[in-house]
Amino acid sequence: QKLQAAGVGFDVASLADYAARFPFTSKAELVTDQSANPPYGANLTYPLNCYTRFHQTSGTSGAPLRWLDTPESWDAMTESWAEVLRAAKVRAGDRVMFAFSFGPFLGFWLAFAAAERLGCMCLPGGGLSSAARLRLMRDNQATVLCCTPTYALRLAEVAATERIATASLGVKTIVVAGEPGGSIPATRARIEALWPGARVFDHHGMTEVGPVTHECPAQPGVLHVIESAYHAEIIDPATGQPASSGELILTTLTRTGSPLLRYRTGDLVKCAAGGAPCECGRSSLRLAGGILGRVDDMVIVRGVNIYPAAVEEILRRFADVAEYQVQVATATAMTELRLEIEPVDRCADVAGLKNQVRQALETAFNLRIPVETV
Repeated sequence: QKLQAAGVGFDVASLADYAARFPFTSKAELVTDQSANPPYGANLTYPLNCYTRFHQTSGTSGAPLRWLDTPESWDAMTESWAEVLRAAKVRAGDRVMFAFSFGPFLGFWLAFAAAERLGCMCLPGGGLSSAARLRLMRDNQATVLCCTPTYALRLAEVAATERIATASLGVKTIVVAGEPGGSIPATRARIEALWPGARVFDHHGMTEVGPVTHECPAQPGVLHVIESAYHAEIIDPATGQPASSGELILTTLTRTGSPLLRYRTGDLVKCAAGGAPCECGRSSLRLAGGILGRVDDMVIVRGVNIYPAAVEEILRRFADVAEYQVQVATATAMTELRLEIEPVDRCADVAGLKNQVRQALETAFNLRIPVETV
């Protein structure tokens, strides 16, 4: 109905014609559709009894989206995740620890299925404490860890408390997703320092579309789009016109049970300079710096545009900062930031750390941002 209303059909002459004539799909449209046609919306290719997988988004930017897949769509997405693992040099015989809860979120269910497809031993960590997960890794000699970047930091912190040397665990690869930290140099370096001998390997995807990218094996911090599964575009989010840096737009090619055409992901990316092929031999679209931020995550503080990833890049440089929280508030029509930082137990100079962080933020953003320790 949407395409008919836009006056487009099957007479597509080229990809340029497709981009010029076909409308974008927004998350707001999907939410509205599911509200009007509960519980799954009207964007289903087949009768309901053809669908065997249910997942939903985290709902961090509104109501969660419910998403259904047929066996064929699930198989195609599993192969895309298998490509992520192959690029990370995960092979049959590896023992992969999945340190997450098995809830309705899509990503790590697919990762589990893909690792199984490759012939890996899959170690499910759902329902376990961090200490229990570390013991499971140790006892089963896990070689690969799948988790979010911040949880990799947290596991290392718990390992120190439990007197478990992360270097002794033998983890060679940490596949991270769910947050931008894997492509943020300071966060990446922090994780690799806490897990000696392991390489961080970034990936990103979305429940609505599936696994989208994997890190370049030859260039850390660069993501390759899995073009066998997606037609990708980059647009200026304000004008909708093609751009080398802007919002990532995806059309699914293999998830035919619940397809999306020209979906506005909200992810901000930058096309890597230079022609194909890449150093790794791939010719797919490369995203320099990974996911740079979200269209809806930017805050403007006294005229300065600030993204969460930019703050993280600064904070993760400080080994004495165990964790941090950014608080955003509006006072007298002005947006203000303040930071709370948690020093590690061994920090010898808490006041000095606070001053160093405050100075680093001022140098980076030319703003005085209050910093408190907790």
